[in-house]
Amino acid sequence: MSTKFTEYKGLDLPNVATEVLDFWKRNKVFEQSVTSREGATPYVFFEGPPSANGLPGIHHVMARAIKDIFCRYKTQKGFQVKRKAGWDTHGLPVELGNRKRTRNHQRRHRKNYFG
Repeated sequence: MSTKFTEYKGLDLPNVATEVLDFWKRNKVFEQSVTSREGATPYVFFEGPPSANGLPGIHHVMARAIKDIFCRYKTQKGFQVKRKAGWDTHGLPVELGNRKRTRNHQRRHRKNYFG
């Protein structure tokens, strides 16, 4: 049994990737993967922000890619998977900034009040 497959000598993978991405954008493929499953059993994957406690690094990109595998798998199995990254500590930098500002305000207030 000998099967001959087409050989592409001039395969341009970056161009193929661009064409596929353009097709997905033009046809809203990702959006349809969510909306076409409206009413299906939801699959929720709570994912925090990639860099809540420090500067982003390549390990954040790798973790994000691995986590996305679970969402894609569940989508292919018919679940409705709405993605909302950074839900749990997304406001953490704002909260920490407010806390710092509030502490400074409280210190000034105490100093002015108590002398």
